[in-house]
Amino acid sequence: MRVSQALDRVRQAAARNKEARFTALLHHVSVERLREAYRVLRPKAAAGSDGVTWKAYGENLEANLQDLHQRLHTGAYRAKPVRRVFIPKADGRQRPLGIASLEDKVVQGAMVKVLNSIYEEDFLGFSYGFRPGRSPHHALDALTVGLKRKKVNWVLDADIRDFFTSLDHGWLTKFLEHRIADRRVLRIIQKWLRAGVVENGAWAECDEGTPQGATASPFLANVYLHYVFDQWANRWRNKEARGDMIVVRFADLCRIPDKSAYAERLVMPRGDRAGTDSGAWRAA
Repeated sequence: MRVSQALDRVRQAAARNKEARFTALLHHVSVERLREAYRVLRPKAAAGSDGVTWKAYGENLEANLQDLHQRLHTGAYRAKPVRRVFIPKADGRQRPLGIASLEDKVVQGAMVKVLNSIYEEDFLGFSYGFRPGRSPHHALDALTVGLKRKKVNWVLDADIRDFFTSLDHGWLTKFLEHRIADRRVLRIIQKWLRAGVVENGAWAECDEGTPQGATASPFLANVYLHYVFDQWANRWRNKEARGDMIVVRFADLCRIPDKSAYAERLVMPRGDRAGTDSGAWRAA
């Protein structure tokens, strides 16, 4: 109960002051929060590069969590490389997935829970991907309502090409620093980003991107797109768009119903720079 009350105070502070930077966040990553993060993991999920399973870690759970907590708060925690696997995409290409170690999943889950208390006050309403209490069904419902109730004739469909594999670490860090001033938290996030990948037994460095499949990746992607796309699109919609226009974004996918093809100007001039695949078609 005390844990949830503490994060509620963080949430209230974030809501009161949109410019506030939080200097003391790591202490919210307690043994209790790490335990909660462990409990919500899928017991039968594939093991990461260290081979440790949910069941094996849980056989000595309390001692493992106490040790992990100590390493986190003394700076001795080291993120492990993610194990990279590939799954086929509909267009014939391969989608890389990163399977983090069990312990890194626990840390990421606990940390994202803490940081969500800040960023859920910042994220805009048309962002639906991988957020608490939101799902693809909510995004589809919003799109359906926009098409049926607004005067729209066109839909702009945008998919940011290779977003998760090309996300810029430098810009991500700058965006996080808008709200996070706790250097310990920022260093832990940097450890995840710089841990590298293991593929066919060989380690490789990763100087960009965040692994799809890692617990923290959707959150980090939402932070990045909040600054790169959402805030900009919201200002453009309010100041430049003509007639009715709505925006629905789910992770790196975006749908923009608009009264005319004018919405193309929102993405197309930036598309080449942002690596955006886009097309527009008349709505039924």
